[in-house]
Amino acid sequence: MAHIPQHAPGADASALDGILVVEFGARVGASVAGSLLAQLGATVIFVEAARPGEFGQSKWACREQFAAGKLSLAVDLRDAAECALLQTLAAGCDVLLLSGDADTAAYGALPWAGMPKGTVVCDVTAFGSSGPLSMRPGPAATDEQIQALTGVMECTGASDGPPRATALPLVEQLAGIYAAAGVLAALRQRREGMASPVEIALYDVAFSAMTSFLAPAMCGMSGAAATRVGNRHTMAAPWNVYRASDGWVLLCAGNDEQWQRLCALMYPPGQEPPAHLAKNAQRVAHAREVDAIVQAWTSAREIAQCVALLAEQGIPCGPVAPLDGYPREANLQHRHMVFDALDPASGHAIKLPGSPFRMTGTPGRVLASVSAKDADRAQVRALVRAPRALARCDSPSRPPLAGIRVLEIGHYTTAPVASRLLAALGAEVIKLEPPDGEAVRRWPPARNGQGVFFTFQNADKRSLALDMASEEGRQALLQLVSRSDVLIENLRPGALARKGYGPDVLLALNPRLVYCSISGFGLDSLYPGRPAFDTVIQAMSGLMDLTRIDGMPLKTGPSMADVMGAAFGLTAVLGALESRAQTGHGQYLDLSMQDICAWATQTGWNEAPGRSPAHGVLQCLDGHVLAACPAADAARLQAQLESVGRPRDAVVAALATAGWSAVPVLGISEVVTAPQTQERGLWFMAEDEGMPSPVLASPVRLPLTPSPVPRPGPRLGRDTQAILGALA
Repeated sequence: MAHIPQHAPGADASALDGILVVEFGARVGASVAGSLLAQLGATVIFVEAARPGEFGQSKWACREQFAAGKLSLAVDLRDAAECALLQTLAAGCDVLLLSGDADTAAYGALPWAGMPKGTVVCDVTAFGSSGPLSMRPGPAATDEQIQALTGVMECTGASDGPPRATALPLVEQLAGIYAAAGVLAALRQRREGMASPVEIALYDVAFSAMTSFLAPAMCGMSGAAATRVGNRHTMAAPWNVYRASDGWVLLCAGNDEQWQRLCALMYPPGQEPPAHLAKNAQRVAHAREVDAIVQAWTSAREIAQCVALLAEQGIPCGPVAPLDGYPREANLQHRHMVFDALDPASGHAIKLPGSPFRMTGTPGRVLASVSAKDADRAQVRALVRAPRALARCDSPSRPPLAGIRVLEIGHYTTAPVASRLLAALGAEVIKLEPPDGEAVRRWPPARNGQGVFFTFQNADKRSLALDMASEEGRQALLQLVSRSDVLIENLRPGALARKGYGPDVLLALNPRLVYCSISGFGLDSLYPGRPAFDTVIQAMSGLMDLTRIDGMPLKTGPSMADVMGAAFGLTAVLGALESRAQTGHGQYLDLSMQDICAWATQTGWNEAPGRSPAHGVLQCLDGHVLAACPAADAARLQAQLESVGRPRDAVVAALATAGWSAVPVLGISEVVTAPQTQERGLWFMAEDEGMPSPVLASPVRLPLTPSPVPRPGPRLGRDTQAILGALA
């Protein structure tokens, strides 16, 4: 295992020491952002309602999770003195976290629009400030309704069953990660004289999470609607959860070689597997038959034996970790992702998550203490300070990461998406690929001779084709590292170290380097070198245990482990750059997708799921509708629909007339062309070398900041000579 550098000499204990955050927003996303900023060292004031129900309720069911590590202040908005105190705190803080659509009572009582220009105001809402849905009447949209409107629901569930919403507010969680990233970018920009507001819309965030389904729809391909496949994969088999004798085990054989190694385990010597299943395409076409073969093998063994045999053969696999009060998985314990605490309201022992920010210089703080309601009023009063005055303001500044060079050695999703989002904030990103290119370049559908998925995942980057095994390639890489601010990669843990490019070597070469590694289980892991796909991480983090079909654990349709890993990579890099601005020192970031996914299940811990209001999925003539109603009412409504038969839009209108909140469950082709998507500019056509291709907008919006003009992902090696020439 590669040596992990220790705390950087002279580095501060945290990246955000001295930053004061007032968290007022009632959305889970606003509270997640507050928690992440607190992990990075900010002082966060957790504003609560003195009277139940005054601020909205979406996060209060899990108060112990979101109040952890923060100072509690309970205010009564009927009291003028209380409103004045809150207004004074907000005027003097560095960051104000709001939920404009969920805090309507508070917006009438407090003049948030008059914030001083030195305050970074981050607003986490359902639809943002533009688009037809931003004017949607009625109560603020729930996480499940956002899932319905963005295709997340349509692609989650069994192929022969209705669409399913995830049991946890994962879109809110993802929005909170992006909100923290936006705040860090705005704080960086504030040093140049302008505190840009930050706008995070759950709709934008959910759309950006659907990348694995977007390419066909954006190309106008027929039949491009996302389809539900349960836990299967549309392009590989076997890929599913299977019953072992003592629970569930997940297995992902992504190619023919892995299938052959699996067959060597399942079939005794002299017995050949079915010849018609030899090729992956044949196995996908006969997925039920393949699943039956694998199921017969796993059912005769315990989980531990299945995993040991499969892992020995290099086949991605893992147990479905139970979320029994908290996620029960050995590597999460090894990486200290579960802590004991006390809930002051009930006096009961509870479990709280550790910090996924494994950083050698400024490690994330563990938020393992919970204040009683209003317990910190005296301390909060002592934090009151005068509004910050900026030297310059009102004029657009450079993008936050202008002048920052990022070197990416990545493939598939996590590192490529994180670096694309860094590029959207103004960084120069150099994507280093082997001479034959990243495999994703060849994924269908293709446009202009290149996979569309690759093109939009790698927008705004320069392409460097380099053989790192050659001496010339080695020297070029070392020179690039010495001249870069950030290195981000998602290779197997230790892969670069085995080539001589470990974090200790590269940080010695460039002490200012922020080296971010994103992997399935982390470098410091019980599973060194084990391959990890998104589905494996969903299983081993406890995420799949909460959503089930007839008892079978169910993954989310979108690759949530991948997209959350990318969002965390973005946020961690921005935090490390903030620390470097203060200390001059870089550091190594060991990010584990399992840590991140387990942390995202926290609203399901401590026997208090904290889910959104009850809902039902209704079958209509032309699709499905999500209705906010108890199960009994949903069953009654479904029976009425089956007796008369009505189209989706008519059902939504009828439910609204009857006082029920309802939205259609949209397919991805509908989402891509939806007015909200179009008006928000969530995707559009851009040109590179005269060839138009689709690109995606960043879900992190700084409205007063000019964004770089986007370019599609480049052809392989387009910038090699220019980059190498600049090193000479």
